[in-house]
Amino acid sequence: MNVYSNPSFERIKTKSSELIGDTPLLELSRTGSGSRLLLKLQQFNPTGSCKVRMAREMILAAERDGKLKPGGHIVEPTSGNTGTGLALIALERGYKFTAVVDNHASRDKLRVMQAMGAELVFVESNTEGPSTVARRRVAGEIVKATGAFWPDQHYNPSNNEGYAGLAMELLRDVGTDIDYLVGAVGTGGTLCGTVKELHRLGSHVTSIGVEPAGSIIFGGAPGKYWQTGAGAPAGFTVGPNVEHELIDEGLTVKDIDAFTAARVVARRTGLLVGGTAGAAIHVALKRLALVEPKSIMVVLVCDAGEKYLDSVFNDDWLNERQLLDKPAHRRLDQLFDAYIESIRLASVPPTTLWA
Repeated sequence: MNVYSNPSFERIKTKSSELIGDTPLLELSRTGSGSRLLLKLQQFNPTGSCKVRMAREMILAAERDGKLKPGGHIVEPTSGNTGTGLALIALERGYKFTAVVDNHASRDKLRVMQAMGAELVFVESNTEGPSTVARRRVAGEIVKATGAFWPDQHYNPSNNEGYAGLAMELLRDVGTDIDYLVGAVGTGGTLCGTVKELHRLGSHVTSIGVEPAGSIIFGGAPGKYWQTGAGAPAGFTVGPNVEHELIDEGLTVKDIDAFTAARVVARRTGLLVGGTAGAAIHVALKRLALVEPKSIMVVLVCDAGEKYLDSVFNDDWLNERQLLDKPAHRRLDQLFDAYIESIRLASVPPTTLWA
């Protein structure tokens, strides 16, 4: 058979945004009781993040509503991933994009936005964490002075609506219901938007929201944290896209545990994931031993770890902040090995175990 005899170009895309979605699932671990821990790998979206899903939805909605005119100007305060998503959609659709950022963001995220033609406006960095409040203030000033469109990911309902496709992908690819969904909260869009659509589709999923220790989203005391892309610092007003009624359980994870999980996953799978994904994986690995037999647990991996080679995966950077804990790495490796051993033991006849 000549594979070239009937050429078809239907699967060839003409825009990067057409590559959004249909991201893969990877089994990270399973137990002898038949429970499985799966990773929804959002780094396989253009821009290497889930946030491009909602960036596209926010801009398309603004066009439909007449809030964004041809050749317009978009402004958004961002820690990076929303900004890279908006930069992509802006360049495809002919808009100017200004990202209001601080030096708490990943260097590589900032470079990517610049590479795609975005203008970066820096606010003074807060050494205790992201300058979320200052970024919003400066964005507001730019909008007032220029008349630019501010999508405002924390308050824009199209943020959450941008993840309807993610929910459908999960149910389609798993082929059954999902028992547990674990993910960072941040603006609320990824986790709450996905959970809301899962419920609409008939799922009985239990959702577990994960935040950096020091974030105020679950009502705890504010504190310093180095995880980027999630969390809300002191003085920040949490927006309505964080729908607490859609989060069955809210947990906080220390930087050291989040980064340890990301690094151990890299060593065991060859896949690099971001720090907030590491936090969610940390929670999921601890919970996997406690769930009902044959449960399906999915972690939303929001972005790629290659953006954090200078931080999460840099021993010197971690040591400077007292975040490198080799015994913690060994303990997590041992947990992976224990799950593998539980599978072996489950396959051994009882008479053999007691012989």
